[in-house]
Amino acid sequence: MQPPERPAAGRTRLTAHAPRANRRGRAIGAGAVVLLAAAAVLTAFAPAPAGGLGTAADQGPAATLRLGYFANVTHAPALVADANGYLDDALGADGTTLETQIFAAGPAAIEALNSGAIDAAYLGPSPALNSYLSSGGTSLRIIAGAASGGASLVTTKQITQVSQLAGTELATPQYGGTQDVALRSFLRDQGLSDAVTVTPSSNGTVPQLFARGSIDGAWLPEPHASLLVEKYGAHRLVDEADLWPGGRFPTTVLVASQEFIAKHPDTVRELVQANAQAVRWLNAAGQRETLDTIQSALAALGSGTLPDAVISSALEQVSFDTTPLAGTFATLVNHAAAVGIGERGSLEGLVDDSFTAKAER
Repeated sequence: MQPPERPAAGRTRLTAHAPRANRRGRAIGAGAVVLLAAAAVLTAFAPAPAGGLGTAADQGPAATLRLGYFANVTHAPALVADANGYLDDALGADGTTLETQIFAAGPAAIEALNSGAIDAAYLGPSPALNSYLSSGGTSLRIIAGAASGGASLVTTKQITQVSQLAGTELATPQYGGTQDVALRSFLRDQGLSDAVTVTPSSNGTVPQLFARGSIDGAWLPEPHASLLVEKYGAHRLVDEADLWPGGRFPTTVLVASQEFIAKHPDTVRELVQANAQAVRWLNAAGQRETLDTIQSALAALGSGTLPDAVISSALEQVSFDTTPLAGTFATLVNHAAAVGIGERGSLEGLVDDSFTAKAER
């Protein structure tokens, strides 16, 4: 097992929603932020450009694969596949170069995918499902699973019962994202939709809001949930795993645009194989090696390092598997529709598991 490598010379890495320390320029006013967030969500849920599998012929390996993912422990297969060189090795065999772009939440990644700015992405299932349904089944395919578990509602320790959430303000990473849908659906089931204020905020700002008492908690993916627990005195009021039969629910899936799949199936196959290799590594590596690799990968992305206790706690919450857990998708769609995010519809054709089947041989 090789230590993580920095991006090879000539590689391009873009960052959407860069960490605060790397941002320059004037701050955007609150009104502008709301407008930008709304525009991203509307684009994410809007139909993708006409196209799909039936309109493009196989053109061989792509010259470039533009891949998006998040600097989250729930995206560890992407972190490892990139840092350990699995993606470069797999794609390089066909002469394909890799460009990566880092996102903060799923709707922004879907916006980029639908606009053609990226070709594939690791993201939460809810934005992927919404994109597929709102496009009439033409926007993307889920080509592999990556992670399950690893999402929690963390709150101040004074809140010990769900009923005490009435009158509180809670945060999620972005409106329409997987954790945002999960929180709104949970509150609806508890009869608290009108009693709790949900404020979408970036993962980077949630600790600051929590520390100064501006929010009472947040529904977050890892390692952000563990960060609030380990460093800011929060506790897990609700582990999302407890809400699912068998405790398994998808947190991260790997998707690609249907046009890219049709034009470059060989490149998609290499991407899925690199994902499978990373998942195998994560499930076989020792705790120290996994911790060091993820810490190095996060630092290389400019996200800064977190205390080892935070990453270790986060890893205990997450499982890594190439199976996308498609049996949960209808439930996720119903959750989103019930809270006014997305729409119901047929999911036939959403999952293409042919690439994963080959990668696991």
